[in-house]
Amino acid sequence: MSSYETAIARMYALGHELAQAPSQKFDLEHMRVLLAAMQHPERRFPAVLIAGTNGKGSTAATLASILRASDLRVALYTSPHLARINERIQINSEQISDDDFALLHDLVDRTAERLVVEGDLPWHPSFFEMLTAMAFEYFARRKLDIAILEVGMGGRLDATNVIEPIISVITDISLDHQKFLGNTVAEIASEKAGIIRPGGIVVTLPQQPQANDVIGRTILDLGARGVSAVPFVPPMSPASAQYGVPGAQNKIIARYPLQVMDKEILVESPLIGRHQLRNVALAIATAEELGRKGFPVTAASIERGIRETRWPGRFQVVPATDDKPEYIFDVAHNPAGAWALLSTLSAGYEERSLTFIFGAMRDKAIGEMAEVLFPLADRVIVTRAENPRSAIPEQIREAASRTSAPIEEAPDVAAAITLAGTHARSDQVVVITGSIYIVGEAMRLLGVRI
Repeated sequence: MSSYETAIARMYALGHELAQAPSQKFDLEHMRVLLAAMQHPERRFPAVLIAGTNGKGSTAATLASILRASDLRVALYTSPHLARINERIQINSEQISDDDFALLHDLVDRTAERLVVEGDLPWHPSFFEMLTAMAFEYFARRKLDIAILEVGMGGRLDATNVIEPIISVITDISLDHQKFLGNTVAEIASEKAGIIRPGGIVVTLPQQPQANDVIGRTILDLGARGVSAVPFVPPMSPASAQYGVPGAQNKIIARYPLQVMDKEILVESPLIGRHQLRNVALAIATAEELGRKGFPVTAASIERGIRETRWPGRFQVVPATDDKPEYIFDVAHNPAGAWALLSTLSAGYEERSLTFIFGAMRDKAIGEMAEVLFPLADRVIVTRAENPRSAIPEQIREAASRTSAPIEEAPDVAAAITLAGTHARSDQVVVITGSIYIVGEAMRLLGVRI
């Protein structure tokens, strides 16, 4: 086994992300002890920290693309991954190499084991703590201009929250991970608001009243400065179909003029769906603030960066070929994501025959997601990913019992893809959705570039 494969095996031996109940308290103090022993790599680069329930990754990817278009050297740290863990740690769109991954794993692992032996840590860091420490060390060694960091879960106690961000960004908040974060939008919002710093800058958008109240109160309490991305959200109405109609051949969908930095630009985003307009707006507002802080951001680099954004698995359309149907890949891993997918499909695929391949993690609101999505489909195939947190097909069928959709079961993603090809109509579209692990496995099996 290569040193990279050994590192991956050791990482997953720590327990898959969120697989265990929250028996061990999340505690930033442990993360700080680990980073102190590594000479504080997190202090050696400026960073933007992004929290929220949905849209964190899209916002981070768009912002990173804008900053790259501004001729900056930009790191991006996101989670989870579609196919390979290396996707999570990137500089200028290049994933960390297997050799660097193995080297950094070895460094962080040895440091952690020493700290446990010496009694400075009560137990070995978790999968996510290890990966975050590795990312920080990688970024510190690579002489960055800026890092864009996506919070793993929550915010207040997330391993990423040990950094001092120059700007905090909060995307849309809804119910997810209640077992860890709280049972109301207000409780979850207060975890996300944990990334706001005293006297800091926070970029956000109005959303559910409960979330607005908590974020607004936190900004006031900490003397922070709130920046609204509202000026960068285009006017939306049911008639404004030009903002969100899917097209074949991966054509750009969202196209609209916008005033940015006293100039008019044409926003052309490859991220499809009305919900993405909010994420793009957050990225623009953050980029403009960075411009005020001396980063070389211009209206032209914002325009180009948005156009060049790549964020796979988010309403990604792969056109039909002679022997394969049209595929749509979309990570819709909670009810808010399901509603966003419903809205995008309703706008452009009303006349098409839809087959859904769906799988989710056990701890998700599967019944609610099924009630949103399954009525759209002519066929629903439920399956499971190679992940210990996956719900098995029978559990999904049971959770979806209130929908009248005809549900078929497949033991794994490969079998689900095969099943979707049987009795297929010529106008059929196969929508592969739910967990990021389902989408990632399907993309890998179908040879779609990630």
